[in-house]
Amino acid sequence: MKLHTLFVACTILALSAAAVAQVPARSTERISREVRHELLMLPYLGVFDNLAYKVDGYNVTLMGQVTRPTLRSDAENVVKQIEGVEHVDNQIEVLPPSPNDDRLRLQLYRAIYGFPALQKYALGVQQPIRIIVKNGKVTLEGVVDSEADKNIVNIQANGVSGVFSVTNNLQVVKS
Repeated sequence: MKLHTLFVACTILALSAAAVAQVPARSTERISREVRHELLMLPYLGVFDNLAYKVDGYNVTLMGQVTRPTLRSDAENVVKQIEGVEHVDNQIEVLPPSPNDDRLRLQLYRAIYGFPALQKYALGVQQPIRIIVKNGKVTLEGVVDSEADKNIVNIQANGVSGVFSVTNNLQVVKS
């Protein structure tokens, strides 16, 4: 009798765990849309910050790099407020303060967004090319319209004096 009761209890636990593990796709899509919206609406999110996220059921993992510690905590706080989000794993890296990196950020911004063929990317409120600088090493994140634009951005970034290396993670998205 005890063995039967134990078996029934284990079966109920397994079924309830399986039910919890199955999150409706619509819920995941809704949470993903809301996370994206809330992150893009952060008031101090700029071209020198890169925020990414991963939604796994009702859990959200935040990733990326930011120049301000407050932006890291703001991102976590707005995502926690989204209905349905149960846990937020904040893995956002705060870039170390550096006058040299600040100088490079400005020079890179001018070199990329000031280049005539790339000025179309500077028109929106949220620029699609993110410039991340850490200890003189540059990482480019975001999207561009063509492979040619991706190559121009790479050439412009490599042409800035004081840059040690450039990692070009830009994605080409046909609009």
